[in-house]
Amino acid sequence: MHCIVLAGLHLLLYREECVCNPVRYFVIMSMQRSGSGWFETLLNSHMNVSSNGEIMGPSDRRRNASSILETLDRVYNLDWFTSASKNECSAAVGFKWMLNQGVMKYHEDVVDYFKKNGVSTIFLFRKNALRRLVSLLANAYDKEAKPLNGTHKSHVHLPAEAEILAKYKPTINTTRLIPDLKLVERQTARAIEYFNTTRHMVLYYEDLVKNRTKLREVQDFLRLPYRELRSGQVKIHMSPLSEQVANWGDVLKVLKDTSYDKFFRSDYKM
Repeated sequence: MHCIVLAGLHLLLYREECVCNPVRYFVIMSMQRSGSGWFETLLNSHMNVSSNGEIMGPSDRRRNASSILETLDRVYNLDWFTSASKNECSAAVGFKWMLNQGVMKYHEDVVDYFKKNGVSTIFLFRKNALRRLVSLLANAYDKEAKPLNGTHKSHVHLPAEAEILAKYKPTINTTRLIPDLKLVERQTARAIEYFNTTRHMVLYYEDLVKNRTKLREVQDFLRLPYRELRSGQVKIHMSPLSEQVANWGDVLKVLKDTSYDKFFRSDYKM
């Protein structure tokens, strides 16, 4: 049994646990180590949100446009069940999609799908791409070394675990540094350009950390009843950048007097 579709609501379904409930679709579009995991745990602390993780990670789900659209159908037909799936009435259902997981390659098909099915896009990026690079390198090291009792953890929930992981100081390839930072800028701008005609909002990790009213804006964007959102994740890299990079002096020399020296001039404190 279906309810009457009202203007502005993407889908109204009859379900035993909530009778008629508007379900809005969203996707968190981001890059690895940009705070998307933390952000998703915040969203999932809302009783009416089910964000299903990084489901486009496996290559078979994104080998071509058809496989991507089939995966989207499973998610938005409410046929995707993960630990994030709620027994309460879901008012917003979505997942996390990294830019290197097929969405850029098949963006035209995805944009058409989003428009047809009323999917809203939440872009989440980091302003400080240098901090993101440190996090990427540290996470890659953790995958190999596994300092936490032989277990790799991309995210931690205990301060003691965060302290252990933060001890590693990566050495940054300064030859590739500026080209890599430029690439991130281009990818970010291109993603927003590709999805500019969809319903979207742009968030930055640093703004979420500094100003929790941003979370109210997200809930307004998804048309959710307001709730205090919480996450059990603990931030790993709390120190200034100068204390987190093994060859910090070399990094300073390369970025000095460039547009990227803002990353250490305006480095935020947690």
